[in-house]
Parts: sequence; C-alpha cells; structure tokens
Amino acid sequence: MNPEHTILNHYNLTNPYPTSWPAENDESDASDEERPINSRSNAGIRRSKSRYSALERSGSDRRSLVPGSQKLRDGQENLVQKDEPDPLGGTDSVVRVLRQRGLPVEEDQRLKNRFLLSSTTFSPNLYLSQIHSNASTQTLIQGLDFLSRSIDQKSASLKVLVESNFERFVRAKTTIDNVYAEMRNQGVDPEFERSRSHTRVPSKGSTHFRNASDQGPPTPSKGIHKPLPIDKKKNALTKESEYGVQGIKAPLIEVTVKAEEIWGPALGGREREGSLKAILESVERSQGVFKVGKTVSECIKRKDYDELVEEYSRARKYTEEAKQIAENASHSQSQLTDSQIYQLVITGRMWSEVEERIDNFKRDVWRKLTNVQSNQSLAARRNAQDEYMALISILLELGTEDNPIWVWLLSRYDYLKNKITATFERSRVEIEVLRRRLANADAPASQIVASHLKSPAGMEPDDKSKDLDTPPVLELWDLIYNSLNNMLSAQGGILGEVIEFWDKAQSFIDGKVQKTLPIGINGRSRKHHRLSSDGVKDLQNGALELVGILQDNVFSFFADPPIEDISSLYSPLPQTPNTPTPVSPQSTTLSPHAHQDARFRFDQNNPPPPSPRRGEAWEEFAFWPPYANSLSGVHYLEKLLTLLGTAASEMIAMRPVASGQSMSERLKTMVTGARERSARAACAAWSRDAEMCKVQEDWSRASDQLELTNMPSRFDAFESTVLSGMQKILYIPEATATKSGSGGIISPPPSKLVQMVRSQFVTSLYKALSGMVENAQRSKARREEDDAVVGSEDLVGSKDGERSLDGDEKNIRKLLTLSNLSILKSTIVPNLISQFETNFSITLTDESKTVRDALTQISDRLFQSYTQPIASEISSIVHAGISSPDWLPPTSHPSAVQPYVYEALLLLVYVHTEVSTTAAPLTNQILSHLLEQMSLAFLDAFKQRSSYPLAGLMQATLDVEFVAQTLSQYTTKQAGDTQSEIYIQLDRGTTPDASKRLQGELPEMRQVLKRLREGARSEFLCFKRERRVQS
Repeated sequence: MNPEHTILNHYNLTNPYPTSWPAENDESDASDEERPINSRSNAGIRRSKSRYSALERSGSDRRSLVPGSQKLRDGQENLVQKDEPDPLGGTDSVVRVLRQRGLPVEEDQRLKNRFLLSSTTFSPNLYLSQIHSNASTQTLIQGLDFLSRSIDQKSASLKVLVESNFERFVRAKTTIDNVYAEMRNQGVDPEFERSRSHTRVPSKGSTHFRNASDQGPPTPSKGIHKPLPIDKKKNALTKESEYGVQGIKAPLIEVTVKAEEIWGPALGGREREGSLKAILESVERSQGVFKVGKTVSECIKRKDYDELVEEYSRARKYTEEAKQIAENASHSQSQLTDSQIYQLVITGRMWSEVEERIDNFKRDVWRKLTNVQSNQSLAARRNAQDEYMALISILLELGTEDNPIWVWLLSRYDYLKNKITATFERSRVEIEVLRRRLANADAPASQIVASHLKSPAGMEPDDKSKDLDTPPVLELWDLIYNSLNNMLSAQGGILGEVIEFWDKAQSFIDGKVQKTLPIGINGRSRKHHRLSSDGVKDLQNGALELVGILQDNVFSFFADPPIEDISSLYSPLPQTPNTPTPVSPQSTTLSPHAHQDARFRFDQNNPPPPSPRRGEAWEEFAFWPPYANSLSGVHYLEKLLTLLGTAASEMIAMRPVASGQSMSERLKTMVTGARERSARAACAAWSRDAEMCKVQEDWSRASDQLELTNMPSRFDAFESTVLSGMQKILYIPEATATKSGSGGIISPPPSKLVQMVRSQFVTSLYKALSGMVENAQRSKARREEDDAVVGSEDLVGSKDGERSLDGDEKNIRKLLTLSNLSILKSTIVPNLISQFETNFSITLTDESKTVRDALTQISDRLFQSYTQPIASEISSIVHAGISSPDWLPPTSHPSAVQPYVYEALLLLVYVHTEVSTTAAPLTNQILSHLLEQMSLAFLDAFKQRSSYPLAGLMQATLDVEFVAQTLSQYTTKQAGDTQSEIYIQLDRGTTPDASKRLQGELPEMRQVLKRLREGARSEFLCFKRERRVQS
C-alpha cells in the first residue's frame, strides 16, 4: 500500500500536507471520573496526562487497538479496516474498485470510510451507487442472500464462543474487578470505602458495572474519613500520587544527577573519542570537499581562470553527489546514516562558500566586462579585445542568467554613444575658446600677412604647412583637424571604434565567434550563443544610431554658426557610475575626459568674450579661424574634407547603413554641405588675400630673371596653391581614391559651386593686377603709411641684398611692374587659366580673353605712365630748339646739328640706362616709342615754321637724320613714316629751287653727318646695335 496512505491512517489525517492539527484529534481521552469536578472553571485548562492514565478509562470509553480507528465529534470510535471484501460477495477489494472508478480514496480517508462496512460512517446508498452502480436486480438479490448467510454464520460462531467460555468470562471479570479495587483503594479510608461498596449496585443496562461506582462526586453525607498518613498517600495508585511513583521519584532524580557527575566525563570522553574518530574518517574521505573553497579563492587571486572553472566544476560534482544521496534516501523511505548526514552538511557548507565567492567573482567580472572599453590607447585597446573575450568566456564557463555577449555589446554601444556626444561637445567648446581669443586679438600687420602669402614660393616639399599662416591660426587649424580626426578616423578614432563594434556584433550575429566560446557546465550557457532576432534588430538600429550621431555632430559643426555657450568647459562634469549593477549589469556610461591643457584654463567669472562683429566673412563659420588666409584654409580644409569623405565611405560600407536609404542620403548631405560651406569660406579668404597680394612686392630681383621681381613667381605660387586646394575641396579626390565605394557618397560638385570658384578666380586675378599697378604708382609717403612694406628686409625684403632695387624710385617701380605684367601676360596667367581648366574640367574662353584684355589695358596705362613724361620733355626740348631764333645756321652750309638734338639724345641715353639696368627687355619697346614721339615732336615743330631757306632746310635735314641714324636700332615703321612726313613738310616750306639745290648738297651733307656721328660715337654708344657672337 502507498506509504502516504499508511501515514494518513496512523495519524487520523485527511490531507498529507495539513496546515494545522485537526481539532477533533485534540479531544481528551480521560475517563469521566478523571475529569475535574468544576468543569466550567477549568474548561480552558489542558491537564497533562500521566503514563498510567489508560488504567483509569472505563470499559465503555477504552480506545480500540485496531489500526485506523478514529474518534468522531460525538465521542464514538470508528474502527476502520484498510480494505474489505464486498459484503454482497461481488469483489474481494472495495478499495480497488473505488480506485478504478477514479475516486480519491487513497488521499481522502473519510471518503473511503463511507464505503467500508466496518466504519460507523458507512453509507449504504453511496456504497450501492458506486460499487454496484451497474448491478442488475438479480445481482442485488443474490448479494442480499450472500449477506444474510454471512451474518448467520458470524452470529452462530459468536454464540458458541460465548456459551463455551461463559464461566471463564465471569471469573476473569471478578478477578479484574478485585485487582482494580485493591489498586484504587490503597491509601483510602476503609470506612469511606465501605460506604462506597454499599452503594455499588450493578445495572443491567450498563456496559460495565464499574461505571456505577462513579456516579456523582462524593459528598459529606456519604462518609467522613480521617486524613491518611503521607506515606500511604505516596504509595496510593491515584493520580495525585502519580500512581505510586511519587515516593521514589525524588531519590531517583538525585541518583541520576550523581551518576551523571561521576560517570558523565568518562562516558562523554568515550563518546567524544568516537565522534572525533568518525569526524577524522569523514574528513579524510571528504578531503577534496574541504579543499575546494580554498582552491577557488586562490585561483581568483592569481587569475587562473582555467583552474577556477575546473574547481567550480568539481564543487558542483560534489554537490550533485550530495543531492543524489538525499534523493535516494527520500525515494527509498530509508533513514540517512551518520556519515551521509555529515557529507550532506559539509557539502552544503562548501557549496555555500563557493557560491558566495563565485558570485563575488562574477560581479567583478561583470564590472570589468562593462569597463573594458574605457581604455583609450591603441595598445590597451588590443589588450582589451583579448580581455573581453576572456571575460565572456569565464562567465559562460561559470554560468549566468544574463547573456554576457549581449551585455558587452550593449555596454559597448552605450559607451560609444556617450563618448561621441561628450567628445564632440568638448572639442566644439575648445575650438570656440581658441577662436574667440583669435577674434578678440588685433588683425595681423601687413608685413606679417605678406610673409605668409609668400610662403608657397619657398615651401619645402616635406612641410607644406610651414609658414602658411600665423602660429595661433595654425594652432586652431591643428585643433580642428585633430578633433575631427579623433572622431572620424577609422584608425584610432571613434569611427574606428564604431566600425569595430559593428564588426564584432556582426561576428556574434553570424555565430563565428561563438565557435570558440565555451558552452558552460552541462551546456547551460549554450542558450547564450545565439542572439535573438529582436537583439539582432536592436544591434542594427544601435549601429545606425551611432552613425547618425556622428553625422549630426559633424554636419552641425560645418553648417551651424559658432556656438554661444562655452560653460561646459568649466562646469563640473557629472560623475556617472561606471561600475555595473551586481551580477547582471545592463549599461554603463562614459565620463568625459577632464582636460588639463593650460590653453583652456581661465577664470569662470571672466570667460573669453564672444567674437566681435566687424562684418568679416569668417564670423559665420565655426570651423574657420579668424584672420586665417586662404593658403592655410585650403590646406586644412582639403585634409578635413578628405577625412570627412573617407569617414562617410567607411560608414556607408557598414551593412546596416548600406541597407538603408535614409542614412546614405544623410551622409551625402553631410559631405555636400561641408564641401559647400568650406568652399564659401575659402573663396571669401581668397578674395581678401588677392587684395593683399600687393604686399608681397618687396622690389627684389628674381634669381633667374633679373628683369623681374619675385612678385610674379610668388603670385603664381599663391594662385596655384589656392587653385589646387580648391580643386581638392570641391572634388575630394583623395577620399575617392581611398575607398572604392566612395563614389556614391562624394558626388561631383554642383555647377553653382564651380561657378562661384570660377568667378572668384577671375576676380582674384583682377585684384592682384590692380594691386601691382597700385604699388608702382603710389607715392613714397603712401608707402610709408602702409607699414613700410617696401625695403623691409627683415620681414618681406629680399634675402640677397645685392639684387635689391631702390623701391623709392617711382620709375624703377613702373619699369619692374611693366616687366612683371609682361611675364604675367605671356606665361603665368595663361598657365593659371590652363590649371583651372584642367582641375575643374571647364574652358575659360570668355574669361581668358577678358583677362588678357585687362592685362593689356593695365600694361598700356602703366607704359604710358612711364613714357609720357619723358616724351613730353623731349617734345619740349625739340620745340624749344626748332622754334629758337638761333636754330638757323649762320652760314649757308651748316656743319653741325643743333644743341637741342644732343640734349634730347642725352635724355634718351639716361632713359636707356634706366631701362636697360632695370628691365632690359623693355629697352627696345620704350626707346622705339620715345623715338616715335620724338619724330612726332620734330614734325609738329617743323610745322610751326612757315618757310625754310636752303640753309634751314639743310639744318633740319642734319638734325632729323642724325637722330634717325643714331637711334636706327629702335626705328619702327611709324617712326619711318613720321620722318617721311617731316621731309614732305620741309618741302612744303621751301622753294622748288631750294629743294633742287638741296639734292646737290646731299653728298657733302652725308660727309658732315658721318663726321658728326663719329664724333659722338662715345656719347651715344649705348644706342649701337650689339653684334651677335658667332659660335
């Protein structure tokens, strides 16, 4: 039978798991005569029962010894058998039939009793409805016959038994009554006993005749007795004397105490010896259990994770063995031995200690896992990559409820998100601080600007940024580049960490990394090897969010004006906990790095003031340093846009970004927006620098062409550098060449942007050329007001003192400027136009013609500015000489030219010297032009005279021919035509006879002219044509 059913029968319970003891089982079993007289006053007192209380029960109140009997609320007992055959003869087990019908007779004892005939709660109706629910009438009649025969058989047997043993029953009853009376009446007054014996009259209807002696309590009328001696009372078998044991109870207790005092230590020592031996044997058997806790602690201290997992597995093995022992004992209903109990105790203590240490170790591992990404250096990051895998592995080995892979990915995402925001905000404020300091400082002097604009001409290939701008400007440019590089670099920057994060996440999504990870004890960590579909989607959205934060921050830096609030630089940063929550951290945040740079330390009450508003173009650009020139601008902006384009290409190569159209469009917008803003800022600086190009002129000769200054080469280098930088800003070619997929991100520049650069290029040429002419024509006082740029050898002057010219001489400046304009027109400007057309793939047909026309006009104006005063002076000399009364020779045959001719030629000698020593290639052009002007002066002067005699005609011929032959090297067609007109004019002013006679005098005049030229050979040797040396 079921052991649970046996327990229910033994304790008279109906529920195997009772919440309280049944009240009916607590009713007292004492006889009526043992109950207190005053039942009302003692109703609430529960008296303790004596060990002999069973002897006082009446015959009608004795409890049955049949197992399973129970006492009902009315005080009657219900003698119930475990099982019975069918009283109608149908089956040999009623309980089996009930069990087959699905009734819970094993669990509900009271329900079962209603089906058992031996129970007083037997229900015939219920019995027939369940046991014989399908029986027919005939079957029931047969059952009734079987029941009648059974009753008759049992009655006959009982009758025979009673008749054959009646005398024996009577004698036994008498003996029992006498023994009972003697035991009860010992120590009682005989008179009282006699009075009681007279009242003992048996009743036929009573179950036991002893009940008659207990009817009602004794009264004083029934007899008065004397008090008995104390000894007799002690030996009386009454409840007050504890049924005769009271007399010997105290001596027995004293003897027990003394025996314990004497023999206790000896007996206890033997027991302790046995216990110690048992403990020693158990310790020797369980030596491994005791060592596990200590070994686990040592493994944690020396970071021996492999052995830690082995020891933890060993501890779990011991624990499983102990659990198996307890389960086996419970299943077999057997009692545990002392050694098994001891093993369970020490294993439980060991497991509790190991679990506590492992839990503490797990908390530390969780903390390290979420903080492992805070290492900033590249070497530390490589170590961190190995470290987080080791931490994930140990957590999977030991077993954990939370997925360490997911926790690490989530903490990594939170770390990168906070780092992007904190780093950008910090960098933006630092940039603004330096920018404000630059804006509130004075603008650099002209000579300093000139020194930086000249730098491309002497730039070393190894250091392209050297001397491009002032140190504060370059410092700010470097800060801007380093800040963006720290965010957008794929090698060592935050973007690199984002890409690395997604690569790691993708490897976990694909399950590649999990192949090397442990599955834990009994494969409990296998469930953590695969990420859920929701987790994968969250990771993809997280990667998109990180890219979106980078895109938003970078785009706002280029598109938004400078920030106004810089309080975050000196406000205390909130300290966010970087340690995980116990056992299962879910996220961690980043605390921004506290800078110790002295550049950003200032009084909180006196922060750098905002940038003043002066109407400068750079005031609306947060990324452009105040007073920065276009050279440093294009140099750093091309680096920034290359970095930006490369970063955008890296970001769009990520799978979550490539699969979504919206993020790709945002990245394109970021690149195009930054490019447009950069081009606008660079063009504004380019325009300002073109106006300042004039300060590059220090009137020092070029080393390779002495007729030029260094200005053309410097201007060429400046414009070429800016053009090259603008081309890289608009097309970002290095980013395109770096990433093969960057073509979709970096689109060609819009025509509007190219047109802006095109217009600015032409404008810069005009401004630079105008500045050159301004340098040539301005007075000395004006030049001194302009910071004494000219001749300042310490700042902008030539390093070769021998090649420096006198910049104070206006004619020298004009000649050098003319020479410079000539090389600009012939070589430099066409080369720059060609470079622009090549860089931007457009043709500057109209602009090229316009620039050439402008150069021609500028050159002509400057040429006239130089030659007009000289031509005017020559004309004055010629007019004064011819109109002089002394011009006609005193004789009829003149033998010399007039002095004014020598005076005019000497002036030309000075001009020749000035031009040839300053700008030799201009000598022929200038002297030819002056010869033409001199010829026109002759023509105009001769027209002033009305007539010419033969002597005057011969003098005019000598003067004109002497000048023509002396300056024959510079004769032009216009000069020759003018001379022909002179002779025609002379013929008009003379008579035909004089003209005829002049033809006869020509041979002699040739001799005179030859003699005059030979006499003036040394004075006018500079006008002689140089002979080419034949090799």
